[in-house]
Amino acid sequence: MASPEEPQAARIRLPHLQLDELLEELQARLDAARGTRDRVHSLLEAVLSVGRELDLEQALYSIVEAAAALVDAEYAALGVIDPDGRRLSAFHTIGVTEEQITRIGSFPEGHGILGELISHPEPLRLTKISEHPASYGFPPNHPPMNTFLGVPIRVRDQIFGNLYLTEKRGGAQFDQEDESVLSTLAVAAGVAIDNARLYEQSRLRERWLRANAEITHSLMSGGGRTEVLGQIAERAAEITGSALSAVALPMEDTGSLAVEIAVGMDAKAHQGLVLPLDRTLMGLAFSSAAPAVSADVSHDNRISPEPPRFQGLGPAVAVPIGTSEEGVRGVLLLARSSGRPEFSPTETETLQAFAAQAAVAMELAERRQDAEEVAVLKDRDRIARDLHDLAIQRLFATGMTLQSAGRFIEHPEASERVVRAVDDLDETIKIIRSTIFGLRSREGTDGTGLRARVVRIAGEAAPVLGFAPSVRLEGLVDTDVPREIAEHVVAVLSEALTNIARHAQAGRADVVLTADSRQVRLTVTDNGTGISPDGRRSGLLNMAERAEQLGGKMELSSPADGGTRLVWWVPKPNVS
Repeated sequence: MASPEEPQAARIRLPHLQLDELLEELQARLDAARGTRDRVHSLLEAVLSVGRELDLEQALYSIVEAAAALVDAEYAALGVIDPDGRRLSAFHTIGVTEEQITRIGSFPEGHGILGELISHPEPLRLTKISEHPASYGFPPNHPPMNTFLGVPIRVRDQIFGNLYLTEKRGGAQFDQEDESVLSTLAVAAGVAIDNARLYEQSRLRERWLRANAEITHSLMSGGGRTEVLGQIAERAAEITGSALSAVALPMEDTGSLAVEIAVGMDAKAHQGLVLPLDRTLMGLAFSSAAPAVSADVSHDNRISPEPPRFQGLGPAVAVPIGTSEEGVRGVLLLARSSGRPEFSPTETETLQAFAAQAAVAMELAERRQDAEEVAVLKDRDRIARDLHDLAIQRLFATGMTLQSAGRFIEHPEASERVVRAVDDLDETIKIIRSTIFGLRSREGTDGTGLRARVVRIAGEAAPVLGFAPSVRLEGLVDTDVPREIAEHVVAVLSEALTNIARHAQAGRADVVLTADSRQVRLTVTDNGTGISPDGRRSGLLNMAERAEQLGGKMELSSPADGGTRLVWWVPKPNVS
């Protein structure tokens, strides 16, 4: 039987037990409040840290780093979604070493769980990744991952990318609070990314404006065409991060484009090429007076693979220099290395504006040059008029006076000297008249330059050959090759292409004409059967004799991959 003191002791212990529970609950709530305060403080610090970054790449890295710290995740990644909205174009990670990345291989493109967040841009929290229907496992050498939390990042109501967090430390699960914190960070990340983009765009605009100013200054300062075209190609390649940049200008009366400038990767394969308006990216841009874009220029069915010139290159764009209303003056081609991002519509639009400004500068420079030529011609006319109206008349009058005076000279020797003086005056008058004719005539108006003739011969040979030979012209072919040499070049090229059509059974021919300060060199190569030892040699002998007449030489050889290479060269006049 219990003593009367026992119920009293139980009543005394009960308040103590309730007080302990209340104190424990209060302590737990205080800890939770302190934890919430610390987490909110950490979130605010992360938002401020991310917002300070103006460099886009650094901003993305800061976002991933902040996300991993806020939810205590071992691994974190930010996947940037491609403009088409179907796959990931970039991937920034935390927690995986460079060595692990190398062993795993290429970054994910957005399949499985990552693709689930792309197709359904809503927060996704998983206890075990492998249990989700969209999961199909990890690639070899990938670290094991179970818990998962993902949230989308929106920039101006568009999905920019997704944050992916896995493996909460301590074996814990991601909870609702983690999701809320990460979603809040994603909002701040969207603002930071937008600011970084705007800053990047402003800096890019500034670089384009500076490039336009440089080109305009060079043109208006009298810079040579080659120098200015080189500036256009170099600045465009530098700003867009392109591996190759080339500028092509139209050739008169040929329906072709000639690549005047090429800089960057394998530029020699492009320099001097004569391109048709079809089956080439530059030709498409020129004929349509609109940008022509290729996702992979080395495997584009619209572009002829011959001659090979795009190895190692991927995304490319060709923009016309000028407009259809004012006339297209040329084409600017840019190509990035294989694997690099494609040219976005914004980049293409900016390039088009840059090319349009370059066209305006070229127009102004041509007008200035025309004005200078008009001034020179007017000056020539004035000189010719003065020579005719003043010098010739006075010389003629002097001659008449001497002729009249000669009748009164009785000394034979003196009379003979006067007659010679009159004859000299007549000869001087003839020289002055010839000079006047030269001043009033303009050279080079026949429009039959060597460049156009070479392209025309190659085009006329295409039906007989069964294919169009490639043509490359290097140097000042029209201005630095004397007429006599030009005639021989035309004859040799015509004979060489005829021989290929008759005897070589070739599927390809390459023509290269080079003019430098020392010599003029014509190289014709085919991939045919080679030179038959029993074949007729009259045509080859004629070509060799033409070279020897001018102090040059012709050489025949067989390339390692078969066919024939003909090299015909002659020295330039007045060059030792």
